[in-house]
Amino acid sequence: MKPATYSYFLKRSTLISIILFSVLNATFSQEKAQTGYAPVNGLKMYYEIHGDGQPLVLIHGSFMTINTAFNALIPALSKHRKVIAVELQGHGRTADTDRPFSFESMADDIAELLKYLKIESADILGYSLGGAVALQAAIRHPEAVKKLIVISAAYKSDGWAPQTRAIFPMIRPEIFEGTPLKKEYDSIAPDPKHWASFVYKLKELEVKPFDFTAENIKAIKSPALIIAADGDGVLPEHSVEMYRLLGGKYMIDFGPTPSTQLALFPGSSHISVMMHPDWLLSMLTPFLDASLKRRP
Repeated sequence: MKPATYSYFLKRSTLISIILFSVLNATFSQEKAQTGYAPVNGLKMYYEIHGDGQPLVLIHGSFMTINTAFNALIPALSKHRKVIAVELQGHGRTADTDRPFSFESMADDIAELLKYLKIESADILGYSLGGAVALQAAIRHPEAVKKLIVISAAYKSDGWAPQTRAIFPMIRPEIFEGTPLKKEYDSIAPDPKHWASFVYKLKELEVKPFDFTAENIKAIKSPALIIAADGDGVLPEHSVEMYRLLGGKYMIDFGPTPSTQLALFPGSSHISVMMHPDWLLSMLTPFLDASLKRRP
């Protein structure tokens, strides 16, 4: 596919999906949350706490905020658990610093946030960029991650479809003009003028090859739920590979509820996988509620 075709696809397909996704989430209201800024690793990380119970950390995707990523899920998830939603470095209300973006540093931020909140361990859910951060949290801070939920994320560059990897270098600040993502950034970011620098800085992270290694994924002991779409930017076979590395097995008919689970949403994309809150909740809630043992 020629660069012009990719540009057309990015503008007319991906951004339309983002707009629809943002509008969908904006239609859901949520109860007043406890909010704050945690001093972690040189950042003042914005967070919200909804509900009470077993802690569940929500980590959004690239260019997103708590609202655009999780507003459709928080009301239901917070009925019986303490939902801690964050905004990563440079995103939303969390101001950027000179520190480069990396999955590892963002995972360390999550671990420090839990320490700041005096929480020993929590269930972690991450979408896209947030899914990679959640994986790194489980690798680098295993004691802090109780259950792990990874939605539409890869543990290495090759896990992204070739078409997706070809689109990453074409990301420009101007393609977001007029979208809910840009409007929300303008309305809540500490410095809206930082937008272009933020986009290019995040682009650097997304185009840089990475590999968390199969050995590190296999070493994760937390019960894990992998969710992706059959038309995701992440290859379905990569999601299956992660499922196997995390202990997913064949033929579980006569065994207990498995600690590692996999779901592929039909007829869905990297964006629209999050546009099915009813599907997500039907899988997230039983997984989070189940008594699942860590892998030996």
